[in-house]
Amino acid sequence: MTESLFHKDYLPLAGTLYRIAYYMLESGVEAEDAVQELYLKLWESRDSLNGIRLPKAYAIRLLKNICIDRIRKAGHESFPEELPQTGFSPAPDDTFDAKARLNKVLEAVKALPERQRKVLILRTVDGLSYEEIAERTGMNYLTCRVLLSQARTKIKHIA
Repeated sequence: MTESLFHKDYLPLAGTLYRIAYYMLESGVEAEDAVQELYLKLWESRDSLNGIRLPKAYAIRLLKNICIDRIRKAGHESFPEELPQTGFSPAPDDTFDAKARLNKVLEAVKALPERQRKVLILRTVDGLSYEEIAERTGMNYLTCRVLLSQARTKIKHIA
């Protein structure tokens, strides 16, 4: 495929591709990176693009695969199985109850939807402000607050 055909067939799709990536990744920065990665792959394989009858469909399919890979890779960030030990030693009867309650809370956190879990961890474990969470995730400030509130409510009802 020539450079002019590449510019004609694939570059005009940038806006559409960005919107699809943003919808899937829920982050402007991640969406831009995914689209950039797609264009790099397309350019590197431009010699084999001549046989593609539907360039838009082909580009969207590749982009979706890139986004799914990014989501899977990001999914490896998980909540710790156990919390770090402290110097506090409760009474033996309290220890059993505390461990059972902690396990219920951890299970409730694991059961949260991904976005709620991520915001909850960033706020409570990492101690980030709402502004920092919004910046890191690419979500709106108010969306972060709502997701955190929903996560806390679900955990209270389960635990």
